[in-house]
Amino acid sequence: MLFASVLMPQSMTAAAQPVAETAPAAAVAPAALDAPGVEDAADDPHGLKKTVADYRTRIPTKYTTDSWKPFAKALTTADDVAKSPSASTAEAAAAKTAVVTAAGDLEAADEGTFQTITNNTFWNDTSGNPIYSQGGGVFKFGDTYYWYGVHYRGAESYRANPTRKYDGEVSVVSIPVYSSKDLVNWKFENRVATRSTAIHNGNTLASTGWLGRLGVAYNENTGKYVLAVQAYVGGAHGVLLLQGNTPTSNFTYGYFQGQVVNSPTTGTGDQTVFTDDDGKDYLIFSNREGRSRGFVSKFRESDSLRIEPGVEIRRGDGREGNAMFKLDGKYYHAASALHGWNTSVNYVNESTGGTVQGSYSGEYVLSGTEMDYSHVTQTGFFVTVRGTKQNTVIYAGDRWADFAWNGIGYNQWVPITKTGARPQFHSVSQWQFNVTTGEWRVGPANNYILNPDIQADRIIVSSVRGWRNLGGSVTNVNGGVNGSRFALQMSNSGGVEQRIESVPAGTYTLSSHARGSAGQVVITGANGSQRTLSIPSSSGWAKRELTGIALPSGAATVTVRASGSGGVIVDQLSLVRTDGGTTPVGQRYEAETAPAVCQGTIDSNHTGFTGTGFCNGTAAVGAYVQFTVNAAQAGTATLGVRYANGASSGAARPANVVVNGTTVGTVSFEVTGGWSTWSTKSLTAALNAGSNTVRLEPTTADGLANIDRLDTA
Repeated sequence: MLFASVLMPQSMTAAAQPVAETAPAAAVAPAALDAPGVEDAADDPHGLKKTVADYRTRIPTKYTTDSWKPFAKALTTADDVAKSPSASTAEAAAAKTAVVTAAGDLEAADEGTFQTITNNTFWNDTSGNPIYSQGGGVFKFGDTYYWYGVHYRGAESYRANPTRKYDGEVSVVSIPVYSSKDLVNWKFENRVATRSTAIHNGNTLASTGWLGRLGVAYNENTGKYVLAVQAYVGGAHGVLLLQGNTPTSNFTYGYFQGQVVNSPTTGTGDQTVFTDDDGKDYLIFSNREGRSRGFVSKFRESDSLRIEPGVEIRRGDGREGNAMFKLDGKYYHAASALHGWNTSVNYVNESTGGTVQGSYSGEYVLSGTEMDYSHVTQTGFFVTVRGTKQNTVIYAGDRWADFAWNGIGYNQWVPITKTGARPQFHSVSQWQFNVTTGEWRVGPANNYILNPDIQADRIIVSSVRGWRNLGGSVTNVNGGVNGSRFALQMSNSGGVEQRIESVPAGTYTLSSHARGSAGQVVITGANGSQRTLSIPSSSGWAKRELTGIALPSGAATVTVRASGSGGVIVDQLSLVRTDGGTTPVGQRYEAETAPAVCQGTIDSNHTGFTGTGFCNGTAAVGAYVQFTVNAAQAGTATLGVRYANGASSGAARPANVVVNGTTVGTVSFEVTGGWSTWSTKSLTAALNAGSNTVRLEPTTADGLANIDRLDTA
């Protein structure tokens, strides 16, 4: 499932980057890459003990009382069943289903925080390793999101050198799974299947000619998690079904289904798994050859190990990347143009009745995907978040950049909203999301120019996607900045423009890379005001930027022209607001979670903390707690330190504030009334762009107050 684009090949944005499964291939022995993950315990045949152990880590004070009570009751029952040696499979499945359902209904006691999602870069997991998760999906089981996909050998090669194609490297390494509570920070859990995983007819995953486009369904009757993956093995195309006892356990062979009734071909032509509001699971797919027909097939309810006859919901041009989402009571089938690993607009059919297997409208283009071909992606999958304030659909774009070579990175996630009668795709390079409330907003480092890296078109064209020709010869010539595939070339007096429909009022910076003869980039505001970025001639790539551009709210136009006799080539155009916030808003850093450092112990004996504990610092001068804070831009940030001071003496506990090694001030942590009574102390600090250290050093022998977390706002 790739998504990606624009930055330096090895650049990473830590603000919202998920973390990796394994080290690059060169650093890992082949046996290690093929090794299975943690095995299910022999005394836990149903995975119920592992499920109970996981849910026992939940903290009651983090949830509302009304939602906690039924969860606690279901957890107690599940624990009793798990301890019973005579419990049947049906009893274990019922207990597991009850506790998973209750966990999914847990409501947070607070309103959560906004987390930053940054596209156009490689994503990492919480351990700093690459996320390898192509062609997969994100599924919520209980109160946790799980991300499954395929780790291909070619993804490692592309990450190491994203300046060429890797068409032949489609061998499977494993199927990893990552977990997250906020859809931004992803923890690697396990390789649920590896090359040595046995499947039908004596085969293993290593013998598959192709494996991809997968999803996972939970079966309430068996208590099993069933993974459906598109496969070509032993000369046959079909849907391979694997199953596991928990979302992260080792999955084993269940069934291989070559034909879905009513489909004219064996196998599928791209597929995803969709779970409806009533818990029923469906396979969304097209026929394999031609892909002109779209189907919705139900998983067999008894065990999810068969795909029932397909109901045709569309017929017409060939489409791939078939996926489904539901918004405001309507079902939407989305797919991309059929032309190999490349990008396109999203084509949508919407339900005209009230069921997922009912009738659908004719096809139309999803608004917002036209200017940059869906943020330079194919349809991947969708995630629906039901928040306390609103429901939000997340489009997860599939950028197979290592095969199409039209962008750097993998993951491209953007929000979808309802505008009038139809959904709207928001092509943003950075945005912020609150998984608790379901709210989202544009991020402070968002680039308002669409297709800024000239990567949307899959071939050389004379009219570049998202840019209107103003005369002269214009093309997306091969050879962009940092080895990227394309750049924008204009002959003498040639030019293009792009109208940006809406920019918020503020101060902006306009920048571009260019080489060749002279040119200019002009930004025109909604009030007609203009600023010009001059491009002098240069034999090599040079970056130019214009700062302090005041723009009013409304439409803006970016015009790029060549003025020298030899024409000019530009790439990596950028229009970023510089006054709308200096750090990723709403980032939370727990004192017990690396890379935070606590000189003392991580304790949990006083209630009311967030996360899994708090820092109880050593009672000594200088025994510090330190946080690593990421800032999108340099500037002053507001920091909130959550603490408790229940000292019987009533004395405050002062500390020095040390930022990036320099003491910038002091803060006094006054008595809060008890060690379980928490308060937040606000302070400001100047941060550098990127990673910063914020350290609190006590100045008395009593040491620090108990420190729960640090928030940026």
